[in-house]
Amino acid sequence: MIRKHAQRALRLDRHPVIPQADGARTPVTPPATNAVVDCGWGRLIAGHTFSDPAQIAAELLQERAGERDIAFYLDKPHVVVAQAPQQLFVDPSEAFRLTLNSYQPARAVRRGFTVRRLRTRSDLAAVNAIYRSRRMVPVDPKRVWNLRADRKSLYVLAEDRATGEVLGVAMGLDHAEAFGDANPGASLWALAVAPQASHPGIGEALTRYLAEHFQARGRAYMDLSVLHDNQSAIALYAKLGFQNIQVFAVKRRNAINEPLFTGPTSAEEAALNPYARIIMDEAQQRGILVDVIDAENGYFKLSHGGRSVVCRESLTELTSAVAMSRCADKRVTVRLLAKAGLQVPRQTLAGDTAHNVAFLREQGAIVVKPVDGEQGKGISVNISSEEEMDVAIERAHQHGDRVLLEQFCEGQDLRIVVINHRVVAAAVRRPAQVVGDGHSSIALLIEKQSRRRAAATGGESRIPMDAETRRCVVGQGYQMEDVLPLDETLAVRKTANLHTGGTIHDVTAELHPALRAAAEHASRVLDIPVTGLDFLVPAVDGPDYVIIEANERPGLANHEPQPTVQRFVDLLFPNTRLEEVAP
Repeated sequence: MIRKHAQRALRLDRHPVIPQADGARTPVTPPATNAVVDCGWGRLIAGHTFSDPAQIAAELLQERAGERDIAFYLDKPHVVVAQAPQQLFVDPSEAFRLTLNSYQPARAVRRGFTVRRLRTRSDLAAVNAIYRSRRMVPVDPKRVWNLRADRKSLYVLAEDRATGEVLGVAMGLDHAEAFGDANPGASLWALAVAPQASHPGIGEALTRYLAEHFQARGRAYMDLSVLHDNQSAIALYAKLGFQNIQVFAVKRRNAINEPLFTGPTSAEEAALNPYARIIMDEAQQRGILVDVIDAENGYFKLSHGGRSVVCRESLTELTSAVAMSRCADKRVTVRLLAKAGLQVPRQTLAGDTAHNVAFLREQGAIVVKPVDGEQGKGISVNISSEEEMDVAIERAHQHGDRVLLEQFCEGQDLRIVVINHRVVAAAVRRPAQVVGDGHSSIALLIEKQSRRRAAATGGESRIPMDAETRRCVVGQGYQMEDVLPLDETLAVRKTANLHTGGTIHDVTAELHPALRAAAEHASRVLDIPVTGLDFLVPAVDGPDYVIIEANERPGLANHEPQPTVQRFVDLLFPNTRLEEVAP
């Protein structure tokens, strides 16, 4: 349990002293005055180094557009806010401290990732992709790169051992170097883990790395600030030995911080899923009125300047019933695209046994799915035997009367989002997988990974413990009760659908021009203003492809950091484009 300690025991003194081994306390030089540190995502204003609350307020009012400044270590935040009450607010976060002289490093355990310091400019792009995916403020790459040799701050990254993918990031600040504190400590900021990460313990590893780094420098403590309702993070910090301290933060009111000072959303708004909520947030930042019609099903109305559009997540009145029906029926989608010269797989409706067996033998391997299905329900992939096919057809029938048999095509599962007939984002989707820890059963690993995916996606992504998951595991020579060896990765689904635990990895910058052209041509053939096209490709930077589906309601939240939601609102209300709005 996190205990609250007396302010006297843990506070930052304005004139600190260094504790000596014999218990004596020797006065030291006061800290720097009016200290402000550039962190890349904004500035940290060291409140304990200021004597005048008005000066703290003045610094906060100099915040640059698109950044987030924080005045921390305030013992009288209300006095600072009183200097500019219409522009400042008290941050609703808790502060915690880890005492480093009693901190015990964890026993070394080999993991599927390593933690290291920032090394390359490409690291910064990966860092910002994580921050944007978590709806956090990205850093200024040039400024952070120029600060990489500065002893005041350091960025540390978690990197997948097998793929080299950056999975997490945190920033540490050395108070002796930054503020001149004589009884120096440190602090941790901007910790984030990629939502697609399958390895457990990334946040803990980043926190411990910084704690041990500052402990080796002889620092006395490491502090952090976390939103009061972030229970999972608070539980992690409690586990590591952090204790609550009574210091406060003040921030400037801006669009980034708006949810923190506008109060709780209505019950209807809170009930919207992440795909609807991300659109609502973008619209409200532009001054567009949002009226929730049916939160459970994602219906809402956007209104601005005499114009109103009803939406169901990213499906709007701009999509005609004809266009929607073209996408909903997978046979129609494929026929139209093939007629337009685009590459598609062969298909047939499931019929009698002789018909189905003939198609299976002709193709060698097939995909079985409901004609009108969505969210990956009822899909079985890489079916190669008659027995498997019969079971898969029966499973697909549970999600629709008509079942489609489709040629199985090898390749990466690529989703391309097209808005107003222009590609906005592209991402490779990977099936759900688990990583062995050497002692947990595969079933338990799936359960844990499913919880992480649900937490990362607002409950939208979970790994179902169903017959298809068991088939996938057994097909690779395992049983659900088996213990997966340490660091071994096991795919537990064949399809890469996000609703069944799949993960998504942005590849927009790598997309081959031929794939981009095919996606934009397909959107025009289907005459649909917003769509998510599913491709199978040997490589995202190559020209070869087949298009297997078109989704009339793509999840825009899945494609951050690409500006899918911005382009969506641009389409609906072009006069609110952010670059055209006065600051």
